[in-house]
Amino acid sequence: MRTTSKRQRSEETVSNSVETPVAYTHRQILAVLSGLMLGMFLAALDQTIVATAIRTIADDLDGYSLQAWATTAYLVTATLATPLYGKLSDIYGRKPFFMFAITVFVIGSVLCTFSTSMYMLAAFRAVQGLGAGGLFSLALTIIGDIVSPRERAKYQGYFLAVFGTSSVLGPVLGGVFAGQDELLGIDGWRWVFLVNVPVGLVALTVVSRVLHLPRRPSGSRRIDWWGAIALAVGVVPLLVVAEQGRSWGWDSSKSLACYVIGVTGVLAFVLVELAMKDDALIPMRFFRNSTFALGVVISLVVGAVMFGGITLLPQYLQVVKGSSPTLAGFQILPMVLGLMAGSVVSGQMISRTGRYRYFPILGTALIAVGAFLLHTLAADTPMPVVMAFMLILGLGLGNLMQPLTLAIQNALPPQDMGVSTGAATFFRQIGGTAGVAIFLSILFSRLTPAIGERVTAAAGTPDFRRAVAAAAQSNDPAEAAMGQGMLSPDHAGVSGVLTDSSVIGKLDEVLALPFREGFADAIGSVFLSVSMLAVVAFVLTVLWKEVPLRSESGLQAAARGEAEV
Repeated sequence: MRTTSKRQRSEETVSNSVETPVAYTHRQILAVLSGLMLGMFLAALDQTIVATAIRTIADDLDGYSLQAWATTAYLVTATLATPLYGKLSDIYGRKPFFMFAITVFVIGSVLCTFSTSMYMLAAFRAVQGLGAGGLFSLALTIIGDIVSPRERAKYQGYFLAVFGTSSVLGPVLGGVFAGQDELLGIDGWRWVFLVNVPVGLVALTVVSRVLHLPRRPSGSRRIDWWGAIALAVGVVPLLVVAEQGRSWGWDSSKSLACYVIGVTGVLAFVLVELAMKDDALIPMRFFRNSTFALGVVISLVVGAVMFGGITLLPQYLQVVKGSSPTLAGFQILPMVLGLMAGSVVSGQMISRTGRYRYFPILGTALIAVGAFLLHTLAADTPMPVVMAFMLILGLGLGNLMQPLTLAIQNALPPQDMGVSTGAATFFRQIGGTAGVAIFLSILFSRLTPAIGERVTAAAGTPDFRRAVAAAAQSNDPAEAAMGQGMLSPDHAGVSGVLTDSSVIGKLDEVLALPFREGFADAIGSVFLSVSMLAVVAFVLTVLWKEVPLRSESGLQAAARGEAEV
């Protein structure tokens, strides 16, 4: 069989108007990055803008205790879609699926603006998640295609610009929109989702023009639809019971049914994947690679820690500290700056030395310390102290996230880039989805007794009794109902904050203090759980073995393999 050298192959590819060269120049990489960054910006902005505004949204839709549904629904569909995007893009190419993901995400954003209840919002957020599942994983996969693991760290700064900008802009926009009663005749919080439309349209235009990749080689066309179905059957019930177990009862018939269906689905998924072999959604042979196997376990744990922690901080700032959504967005900046600083330093060091092992160890250690310190927060903790703790948490995430993805991509052959990146993202999102559901369940299960304890302790003081009596006579219906409930022996007004936490901000400071302290106690309990999980991640990273980083990109490796045939 006639062979072709890499240089000849590159020249032939350049002459083809449809394809692009295997060896990309710095300028070409930047052109492709511009399209990828817009897609990632779309998803990253949505996460930060919604996280800041979700309390206002939930209060407006009378479902503060139901907010986990909106987050969980988004993460469930994003999680399930992620490995499917990876597999399909390996077969048919990255660009069409990246554009499809953007389109679905924009459609879901438009639908979210029509929500009239938390359950409707959760359904439309699920549509958003179907698009979001491809935005992060495909962007990381495409970078793996065109840039070698060793050189990839040099381009981390561009992705950091995306996350940094979205992390700064998202909370501010979320706060501004959530703080407006109406904007152009539309409820202010609905603009949290509408803002995705122009960004998405720009992203589609740029991606269609700049994202030119070589044609995928012809190969297997079998798609693991049965695996996708089995995965959905296994994952959805387990995540639902993680969120609803608190209200159903962990040993209730509904919970037991979810356990049985979930475990059955997971077992069926493993059997289907074994039967599908290399055509599987997540080939089981990947797990024979110890670096990959332990890497996805670390991703699972880290996802729970990251998403759980980020979800809780805005709750603390807005409910306990009384910050507006806009102010809370600015107050969370130390964590963002820590994440960026950690990523920049680790990226530069990896690029220079080719070594990455110590950065995940440092990252998980800092996350454990930061989460434990956040566990000590009280209602009267000074904001500079809170910000210092958030900075430590951000530094930990910055030293962990990029090296973790880089190591997992590097652990498997380049031809598995899409599936391996999708699998790594999948397990991180599984951890994040479960983490958010479980940590919010812990929060709400602790919230009522924690506030009750604080109210009982304060009830003996004359100032508190006078404040309760004044609230009961208030002209504000919500405040009056809470005051009257507080006069009852069982302090029935305590549970009212689970429906609308904004009522706390309307109370007299003496009356509001036990509520703020109770919230701080409950959130502190959750951060203690987060820190313990981070310790598990630290132990796993210490046991993780380092694999030398490759010096060629995925496309270059594929071209070399074809040339050697």
